[in-house]
Amino acid sequence: MWFAGGGIKGGQTYGETDDFSYNITKDPVHIHDVNATMLHLLGVNHEQLTYAYQGRDFRLTDIHGKVVQGMLA
Repeated sequence: MWFAGGGIKGGQTYGETDDFSYNITKDPVHIHDVNATMLHLLGVNHEQLTYAYQGRDFRLTDIHGKVVQGMLA
């Protein structure tokens, strides 16, 4: 995924994969972590952002998301 501006360090590569780009070898980032990081950069607390579905409140990042500090400027 490509990020530009908005509090992301410029000119960096975060994480590594093997030669076939199939297996993660260093610094894995889950999609919930990406969502939490983007919401953090927008000034939204991902743990308080909920939506109602079938009478229950759900979080966009479920229970897993955490902000990836290594990507932030």
